[in-house]
Amino acid sequence: MGNTVSSAEIAAAQIVGYTEREFTHSRPRGGKPLYECPRHRQEVKVMTSGCPIAGNDDFNPLNMMPPPNQLPAPDQPFPLPTERQMSSIPKSGDKNEFWVYPSQQMFWNAMLRKGWRWKDEDIEPEVMGHIIQIHNANNEQAWQEILKWEALHARECGYPKLKSFAGRAKDYSPRARIRYWMGYELPFDRHDWIIDRCGKEVRYVIDYYDGGPVKPGSYQFALLDVRPAMDSVENIWDRMRVAYWRWVYSNDIS
Repeated sequence: MGNTVSSAEIAAAQIVGYTEREFTHSRPRGGKPLYECPRHRQEVKVMTSGCPIAGNDDFNPLNMMPPPNQLPAPDQPFPLPTERQMSSIPKSGDKNEFWVYPSQQMFWNAMLRKGWRWKDEDIEPEVMGHIIQIHNANNEQAWQEILKWEALHARECGYPKLKSFAGRAKDYSPRARIRYWMGYELPFDRHDWIIDRCGKEVRYVIDYYDGGPVKPGSYQFALLDVRPAMDSVENIWDRMRVAYWRWVYSNDIS
């Protein structure tokens, strides 16, 4: 992608949820996050986003996603790939399966559903490729952070899997709100992931913060705050242990 992007790339990315600062420079403190998964929209019969939603019996209960829609939009100016990349994230269940990311065509349809009109922008076909790469990189990064936490339970379960997930962009976590009161900006997105720890469900909270310009070649810009939700004694104990270790080793380094 490089260090600079076109206005069409920024405009297209904003529809999916990435603000201009996430591609280039800065966003005002406390700015309203644009990334929000379309949850609770019962009036929509067929939806194509990679975000989880609720309120329709046709949706997959594991990720609240509709059946994939790979059909081009009626006035689409150019064809888009329908290939879907397999993630490194194992899917919960008996079979040895992995989660699959949405295609560029699915993202295009999702952008249209959110109100974007391509005729208002000088959009190029490669823009969707950039957006897909950023989306996938964020998810891979989140999974790697979760595996670090799950290493605390390696003897209990050596192969955790992702069971389900949900987008909660406007439902700020208590930690995010406290950081905001201390002067930091709010996360631009939040996801809750349910991990299958060999039969035990464990919820993780992921806050996505702006990390500056996209790193060339990596498609990474977000700073992820990944931690077990404080909804069980075991999760609270894990967070206490890790907080203690961070404090001890940070003092040793200094």
